[in-house]
Amino acid sequence: MSAVSIYLSSDHAGCALRQLIFDYLEGRGNKVFDLGPYNTKSVDYPDYGIKLANALKPDPSARGIAICGSGIGISIAVNRFAWIRGALVSNVEAAVLSRQHNDANVLVLGERLVDPKVALECTDAFLTTVFQGGRHQRRIERLTTIGVKR
Repeated sequence: MSAVSIYLSSDHAGCALRQLIFDYLEGRGNKVFDLGPYNTKSVDYPDYGIKLANALKPDPSARGIAICGSGIGISIAVNRFAWIRGALVSNVEAAVLSRQHNDANVLVLGERLVDPKVALECTDAFLTTVFQGGRHQRRIERLTTIGVKR
């Protein structure tokens, strides 16, 4: 499916879905890294968003998958980093568009809101869809300067 490294991170409310996706991707021969947490004891999603962002920084070709209960909190956390374009999705079409139009490098899912089968379909779509470039490229370039003081 993908020759790139894939990093997974969640909070406690995303552990089950993260494990399902990890097993699914690893079973298909992907290079997958699980950043935790490794149990369902309560943790803070910003900490795991930071772990994911830091893991992706040295490898621009890598992809990430971030999960929390709704997906909202960890989405906000990962998108604090200039090199992250995290897309919170709940269906395959959104996963495809996040790659085609936004060159998203992090797929964000809400374990409590997305059916596991749909989450796996979103994962496949996210990892196999190519960025279209063209008119979308200038928009992606603008994202890197938002909030940056010159």
